[in-house]
Amino acid sequence: MSIRLLTSTVVNRIAAGEVIERPASAVKELVENSLDAGATRIDVIIREGGRTLISVTDDGAGMTADELALAVQRHATSKLPDDDLTRIHTLGFRGEALPSIAAVSRLTITSRPRNTDTAWSIAIEGGQEPTLQPAAHSPGTCVEVRDLFFATPARLKFLKAVSTETTHATEAVTRLAMAHPHVAFSLGDGVKTKLKLPAVTSEREDARLSRLGAILGREFQDSSVAVEAEREDVRLSGHIGLPTLNRRNSSMQFLFVNGRPVRDRLLYGTVRAAYHGLIASDRHAMVAVFLDVPTDDLDVNVHPMKTEVRFRDAALVRGLVVGALKRALADAGFRTATTASNTALDAMRPGMSSGMSPPTYPGGSASIAHAGRHFPAFNEHLARTGMAEAPRPFDFPASMADPVASQGSPAEGPGAHEEPGLELPLGTARAQVHLTYIVAQSADGIVIVDQHAAHERLVYERITQALDKGGVSRQGLLIPEVVDLDGPAAERILARADELAALGLLIEPFGEGAVVVREVPALLGIVDAQGLVRDLADDLGEMEEALALKDQLNHVCSTMACHGSVRAGRPLNVAEMNALLREMERTPHSGQCGHGRPTYVELKLGDIERLFGRR
Repeated sequence: MSIRLLTSTVVNRIAAGEVIERPASAVKELVENSLDAGATRIDVIIREGGRTLISVTDDGAGMTADELALAVQRHATSKLPDDDLTRIHTLGFRGEALPSIAAVSRLTITSRPRNTDTAWSIAIEGGQEPTLQPAAHSPGTCVEVRDLFFATPARLKFLKAVSTETTHATEAVTRLAMAHPHVAFSLGDGVKTKLKLPAVTSEREDARLSRLGAILGREFQDSSVAVEAEREDVRLSGHIGLPTLNRRNSSMQFLFVNGRPVRDRLLYGTVRAAYHGLIASDRHAMVAVFLDVPTDDLDVNVHPMKTEVRFRDAALVRGLVVGALKRALADAGFRTATTASNTALDAMRPGMSSGMSPPTYPGGSASIAHAGRHFPAFNEHLARTGMAEAPRPFDFPASMADPVASQGSPAEGPGAHEEPGLELPLGTARAQVHLTYIVAQSADGIVIVDQHAAHERLVYERITQALDKGGVSRQGLLIPEVVDLDGPAAERILARADELAALGLLIEPFGEGAVVVREVPALLGIVDAQGLVRDLADDLGEMEEALALKDQLNHVCSTMACHGSVRAGRPLNVAEMNALLREMERTPHSGQCGHGRPTYVELKLGDIERLFGRR
């Protein structure tokens, strides 16, 4: 069979298969064109998931008749005036979107430039010759795509359900809307509006947070922290959710590079590294971060759909993102998300039974008191009130705690009337409920603390701090503990013997399928060595071999902290409870345990009064 050139129509349809994967791809390309044209309002209409109609209308610069004729030609663009692919300042640049869409659909473009009285319309069907004629239209451009993929039936057969395709198209619009809060967006089917986002006129960061809240929910807006960092002309900004605000997958993690939404493994890896030890391994944080990178240091021409980018110095970008996220989370102090408080209030409201699930974004009015407070603010409070000496650290077993704090009954103690004032962030302890939860009274509400989860976080922070300083102090066991394991488990844990020794756990082989524990971390006090070693062996078996050693050690620290923390069912007197509250206030990340669960819930007095009809 002889070699021959393909026709231009076939070539265009093949190329369209790379650029226009599904209706959402067409929506994305058309909205990007509107943004590049300087639009301040973009209205999108899709029907049957984009199969029968995609319409994008904007109030941008518009096009003349000659420009319309060129716009549907392959590789015709206004966005590369000097043909320099290293200096791309627009979302589009290849000149492929409109010709690709025209090759597989019935395309009509109507446009009118600003400051002119004449509009023109061009129509092209399945990549055939276009027809150009005068039209009536307001300043801006309207692109209508009908019967998408009618010219490529094979692609049409592989489209998903209408609801699925609609979801993908909606996601494409919302991602672009996050990066451009000063542009108004709407999305619907021509009858019902599904998404309506008015333009935000406030300052840049306030506008961005407001737009993120409109898309991701008020919960994210209330339970996120700002991120701001810069290194070598690379600037990072955005907002990230507190560790207690997490999801089952990474779909709520968004990365934007120079205003372009991208999907990059770099983001997922850096976010996981930044949240390590603050969130469970099977949960994912909610983040929206924006990178501004010099165009010379960025390659956006690496994927047909422009969803991936390459950085000249990927290590610099990774270090900037991880460092900035960690600093932002540390500055949040003991803050926790409003989720737990709102869920508790919803559960107590009439009509909400214990078996009912709370809404995804509950709308309760509870909020976190003193949300911006952390260790420095607490120190200032101590100095201002004359309590310059911080409370002693809360630690167990009782023999290691303050002798005075170890006296008294669980409900009362001699320190009950000498506690710090109610104005402290977590208030003052009033009771222990079910030997598990500490109830404290604050200036404007009550705080309920899970004593095991809270102390687990405190012990974890001490272990990691000691590890950073060169090693965790150990205490020898009077009688070494022999732990029987299966062969593979024993091999796994003995292979990490040196790293475990740095964490204060000294183990040695003891015959086939067994190890002996000679020393344990002193911070853990009295510990079940057998249970600890077995849990560590299981953890090491579940972790991927390629996981960085530091991440493995952090995971091991979390397991140790769980074994070394005060358990539910342990009676505490008032002085011990207050000591725990004060150390939580001084410890970063104490608003959640190592699994990402909240360590405390705060209920405002006003919300409690509303529950009882007092307001």
